[in-house]
Amino acid sequence: MTEIVGKEAPPAVADGGAGSGTEGGPESKRTYNDWAQNDTLEDYSLRYAPKSFRRWTPYVVATTALGGIAYLADFAIGGSIAISNGFSSALVAILTAAVVIFLTGIPISYYSAKYSIDMDLLTRGAGFGYLGSTLTSVIYASFTFIFFALEGSIMAQALELGLHIPLAVGYLICSVIILPLVIYGMTALSKMQVWTQPVWLVLMVAPFVSIAIQEPGKFSEFTHFAGNSPTGSGISMLGVGAGAGVALSLIAQIGEQVDYLRFMPDKTPENSRKWWGAVLSAGPGWVVLGAAKQIGGAFLAFYIAGSVGLAKANEPIQQYVSGFRTFAAPIALGLATFFVILSQIKINSTNAYSGSLSWSNFFSRLTHRHPGRVVYIFLNVGIALALMEGGVFGFLNTVLGFYSNVAIAWIGAVVADLVINKPLKLSPSYIEFKRAHLHNFNPVGFGSMLIASAVSIAAYFNAFGEYGKAYSPFIALLLAMVLSPLFAVLTRGKYYIARVDDLAEPLLGPDGLPSAATLTCTVCATDFERPDVAGCPFHSGAICSLCCSLEKDCHDSCKTGPVALAMPTVRSAD
Repeated sequence: MTEIVGKEAPPAVADGGAGSGTEGGPESKRTYNDWAQNDTLEDYSLRYAPKSFRRWTPYVVATTALGGIAYLADFAIGGSIAISNGFSSALVAILTAAVVIFLTGIPISYYSAKYSIDMDLLTRGAGFGYLGSTLTSVIYASFTFIFFALEGSIMAQALELGLHIPLAVGYLICSVIILPLVIYGMTALSKMQVWTQPVWLVLMVAPFVSIAIQEPGKFSEFTHFAGNSPTGSGISMLGVGAGAGVALSLIAQIGEQVDYLRFMPDKTPENSRKWWGAVLSAGPGWVVLGAAKQIGGAFLAFYIAGSVGLAKANEPIQQYVSGFRTFAAPIALGLATFFVILSQIKINSTNAYSGSLSWSNFFSRLTHRHPGRVVYIFLNVGIALALMEGGVFGFLNTVLGFYSNVAIAWIGAVVADLVINKPLKLSPSYIEFKRAHLHNFNPVGFGSMLIASAVSIAAYFNAFGEYGKAYSPFIALLLAMVLSPLFAVLTRGKYYIARVDDLAEPLLGPDGLPSAATLTCTVCATDFERPDVAGCPFHSGAICSLCCSLEKDCHDSCKTGPVALAMPTVRSAD
């Protein structure tokens, strides 16, 4: 595995500037503090990931991305769905949600890996506009701290059972222990995920193998598990919808996957097969293992319900203590505690990392300042800690069921732009993410998401009856997918591009891939690769995407001319 070291940045100013250096006019030079300048810490949180930084192999990127799905919330979610709705409804719900998540994840993963941008930048250019994607940054950040809180709660339960640490103290420990790993971003996370993955996989499957050998009849008994379902173990359409709604809350996980996939090397004829394999396995492919874990959690909840009761049967620590007792009784508690802690460190590192990216994007647009990604790690972890102390785990189904309505409306609008609008030439063929070239709001994606979210949330609160509530996430998905192309036709796509790219240096190199040629930003005097740079009439030269985002004095003067109605096309090597 290659260790990536960030390029040396120009010296920081003594006042630790946070990106506010243009107040003196266009001639002033912007400076950043040490955290924001250090690429190893910053991880290009607000930028295109340049070719010079993307030196990992497809295998390492994919392994790092998949290492982040080691979370045990899947076991809790699967157990909770099965307890509430019975075996048959739970199975159909989990598989239905998995199919939806897999299909929507394919285009998002492809475009992120191809253009080396994270979910926020992708959303900007996929029908939301520069400020329109600000709301989705909060939606995504909410996903990361909600699941950080759920995963941290699971880890605290393990500390309480295995080490007798009170829950309140355990929540604090589970939060603080993540911080050192996340500060160094992809450089540290890639090592941690690759090294721990084999151990985690063995421990995860061991209880199922042991039960299959010692008590094979339990698997057939599982098919008759009714839990608390009023309709027993058979299929209930209401149960399927309610269970799928909970499982669909995980649809935003694709954002965490592409936070890593943006570091994929360029796709070439030589690496095409490995490139696609990594993108599909670590992108939408996460849900294959995710659905298997949910079904596994449902089985373990059934397996231990008789001994611990239904109220605790969805707790992963209880599930794995019982599972490990089937083959390692003397050390079952210690082994289960170690497994839970390992799993939660792996996933909460990803949650905190992705949350820091999202908050960085959000606050940079609102405040025009950027103190560095590291600052927002503490914000994200702090919110998650507050949720843990508030007992969020006890409201698992309610929290996730409500959240899925908003998350799937967002993902549905993005996917509609990628798979419908672009092939029909209703939107540009490429992803434009720079403020200098975008309108603040694009009604195609932003409007679609708002309407779909509002209608589905109304359905969730019984506006359309019990079936409307059960299937409210599917209402959100359908509306977003229909409204996006409809709005693209009605607006003739004129809100995608505010002005054309007017720099002389081409976006693509001779090989048809994004150009690695560098241009010097006239504002911060640092070199950046061509895809991360725009022309700036206010500063009379090239400007990097971050300096452009943080500029307060230009008032978007570069976009005051005629609206660019034509759809510019960037041809790729594909």
